Amino acid sequence: MHPARSNISVVTLAVLCALLLTGARAVRAQTETVLWNFCSVGNCSDGIGPGGLTSDGAGNFYGMTVRGGEYDGGTAFELSPNGSGGWNETVLWNFNGADGVFPSGSLIFDSLGNIYGTTFTGGANGYGVVFELSPTGASWTETVLYNFCSQPGCADGGYPESGVIIDGAGNLYGTTSNFGANDGQGTVFELSPSPGGWTYQVIYNGCCKNDSSFTGLTMDAAGNIFGVGHRAIFELSPNGNGGWNPTVLYSFSIPQQPTSALTLDQAGNLYGAAAGGSEKVGRIYKLSPTESGKWKIKNLYSFKGGTDGSGPVYGGIVFDAAGNIYGTTVAGGEYGDGTVYELAVHKGSYKEKVLWSFNGTDGYQPGDSLILDSAGNLYGATGGGTNDAGVAFEVTP
Repeated sequence: MHPARSNISVVTLAVLCALLLTGARAVRAQTETVLWNFCSVGNCSDGIGPGGLTSDGAGNFYGMTVRGGEYDGGTAFELSPNGSGGWNETVLWNFNGADGVFPSGSLIFDSLGNIYGTTFTGGANGYGVVFELSPTGASWTETVLYNFCSQPGCADGGYPESGVIIDGAGNLYGTTSNFGANDGQGTVFELSPSPGGWTYQVIYNGCCKNDSSFTGLTMDAAGNIFGVGHRAIFELSPNGNGGWNPTVLYSFSIPQQPTSALTLDQAGNLYGAAAGGSEKVGRIYKLSPTESGKWKIKNLYSFKGGTDGSGPVYGGIVFDAAGNIYGTTVAGGEYGDGTVYELAVHKGSYKEKVLWSFNGTDGYQPGDSLILDSAGNLYGATGGGTNDAGVAFEVTP
C-alpha cells in the first residue's frame, strides 16, 4: 500500500467508492466507438469519405463514400454487427463514372428494400444521376433512374448533392444545386415510377443555389415538402392537379441564413441550423406557424465557438422522446475537431451539453445528421480516423 494512503480506513474507502459511483451515475459519461475506419482495405476498396448513415431498422447501417472503391468513383456500403462486438463493412456498389461518380447525401429505402440515392457528377451527361440499388440474392444491381442535364440548357438541373426523399406512392423528390430554368438557381424535382420507367419533372425553380443545395428536403404526413432555399425556408404543397404551389415561409438576412436540413416535429414546427448567433458561429432555431398564417422564428441556442462547438452547418437535428435535441458541429470542442452535442429541454428552454469532442483519430468535422436508436445511442460518420479517410462512429451514454 502507498505510504500516503496507508492510514485511510476501510470504512472511508467504502464511503468514497459509494460517492464516486453515485457521481458516475449522475454524470452518465458518454463514450465513442469507431465502428469502421475507411481505407482499411487494400487500395481503399472499402471507400474514402463517408457521408450520412441510414438505418434499416435491424441494426445495420447503409451509406456512401465520395471516393475509393474499385474505380475510385465512390461506393455504397453496408455496416453490420459481426456478432463479436465489432463491425463488418460490405461494399454494395462501386461507382464507375458512367453510372455516377462522387455519390452525395444519404441513402433511403422503399418498402421493398430497394435503395435510392444521388451522385454529384458522372452519368451520361456528367452532371450526376439518381440511382436505385436493388438486392438480387447476395448481390446488388444498380439502375440509373435519371441523368441530369438531359434537357436543353440543363433546364432539369445538375449536380444533386442531397440524396432524395420518398413518399407513400414511391415518388422520389430531391434538389439540384445548379442550372434550372431560373438563372441557374437550382431546382426541386420529382421522379415518379411509371409502367415505362420513371417520369421526371421540375416542381420548383430557384430554390437551391450554392450553399443551400446540400440540405435536402423534408415531407410531412399530408405530402407537403419543406426545404432550405437561397436564404429562405420554402414549402411546396400539392395543388390537386399534379402540380405544386410554392410558398416562402421565412426569409433570413445575411449573415443569418439557414445552413442545415430541416427537422419537422409532430406539431408542425421546423427546426434547423443557421449562421449567425450571438457569437456568429452558428445557432439552432425553431420556426413555428402562427394563427395569422405567418411563421415566427425562435433562437434555441447560439454556439459560443469554444468547447461547446462551432458551426452546426450541414446535418439536421434529431429528437428523443422527451424533446431533447442532438446534432453535430464541424468545429470547436475540446480539440477543435467538432462535437456531438445535446440540447436538453427544460421548461421551454435548452441547455447545451457536449457528448463527445472529436480529436482527429476518432473523427474530424462531422457534417451529417445523426441516427438515434431506442437505447439512446447516436450513430454518424465523419472525416479523419486512423487512415484519414473517415469513420463511422457510435456515441453511447
